[in-house]
Amino acid sequence: MTTIEHSRRRDGRRPGTPGRFSRWMQQRANSRLVAKIRRGRGTFMGMDVLILHTVGRRSGAPRLTPLAWFDDGAGDRLVVASGGGALHPDWYLNLMAASDGAAIELPGAEPVPVGAQLLSGDAREQAWRRVVAAQPRIARYQAKSDREYPLVRLVSG
Repeated sequence: MTTIEHSRRRDGRRPGTPGRFSRWMQQRANSRLVAKIRRGRGTFMGMDVLILHTVGRRSGAPRLTPLAWFDDGAGDRLVVASGGGALHPDWYLNLMAASDGAAIELPGAEPVPVGAQLLSGDAREQAWRRVVAAQPRIARYQAKSDREYPLVRLVSG
């Protein structure tokens, strides 16, 4: 077998790319979590959650994504774009492509417009320490990945 043959799964997909079934399952799980957040349940797996409103970068369609968030200490929220480790998640790519149309929805509240700041350097390091202090398992996920997870500050207003 050649190297190319080894880099594909039996169904033809590259490792780390979601299949139709797993994408469908993720969409179902996201829809259920969005409904729970809208009913006032604000945590999932011990983390605070919100609904991120974005616009699809190719389709222009509205997108809703439930995300864990972390307090940045100044009243804004931090979100980690882990995407399962291998790839940037769609919500992150959509947010970076059109952050002016973004909003967040907290449990039981109306959506609030937000700006997105991709953190780097010292600002990222300080924010990353806050995230890891709140959820040490995120550092373990990061250690298993070949890429540095983007860290985004969602600024209300």
